[in-house]
Amino acid sequence: MTLIPWRLLRSGPATGSFNMALDQALLEAVAAGRSGSVLRLYHWFPATVSLGYAQRGRRVVNLASCRDLGLDVVRRFSGGRAVLHDQEMTYAVIAPEPSPWFPAGVAGSYRIIGEALQAALDGLGLETTLAIGRHAGAGSADAQASACFTAPATAELVHAGCKVTGSAQKRQKGGFLQHGSVPVDLDPVLLFRALDTAGQLSPQAGGALLARRVGWLNRWLPVPRSVEEVETAFIAAFSHRLGVVLEPSTLRPDELARARSLERLHYANPAWNLAGIAG
Repeated sequence: MTLIPWRLLRSGPATGSFNMALDQALLEAVAAGRSGSVLRLYHWFPATVSLGYAQRGRRVVNLASCRDLGLDVVRRFSGGRAVLHDQEMTYAVIAPEPSPWFPAGVAGSYRIIGEALQAALDGLGLETTLAIGRHAGAGSADAQASACFTAPATAELVHAGCKVTGSAQKRQKGGFLQHGSVPVDLDPVLLFRALDTAGQLSPQAGGALLARRVGWLNRWLPVPRSVEEVETAFIAAFSHRLGVVLEPSTLRPDELARARSLERLHYANPAWNLAGIAG
């Protein structure tokens, strides 16, 4: 069997605004047939809170705390809830639709990518289960209600009752993108401070509450791992699960130009980032 090559983009660190703009630019390129399928791995600098497309930023993020903590805030073009991106592996899978690797529809692609993530974590020494459906996080604190990592969705990974992966999809004619995060290390107090808009709990109490539902790999791995080690494990597991060759690639000039344009238009615009779906 001939393995079909994918582009492997290891983008390194960038601002939240550029990361989201580049994800959208790559989806447009794949959907239009200008690019082959892509697995992108990237980092965030500075650490960033990303909002689901429909979320209103002022309602779900403590903007004053984010400023004090040096955290950026950006709105995704995908759905879901707020995520703190810091010491994590962030990935984007971008493929045409229909494609030979994924069944039609949302559930099948979530499952296949989830299985690749599960295999990667198993190889690192962490056994997880695939969640069968979204459920509410424990408690009712605003920070929990806003945070993606308190509520596992279908085909996201859970260990010891805690969600250890988060993901969201965006689909358009001709292609889809799934981007997601796997926290390697996490400070739940920092997460709570970023998302707490109610002011009813101390940061320590709120962080402890979040830690009941939020997981990170080095909390349980027998040997602590770096983000780069987790990326390497995922590259191998993804290639094996889909039966593809991942060929190292770089951005084309047109992709970079489109990303910069989208960044100026939307993702670097505070008004757009905080507007939510009705904005």
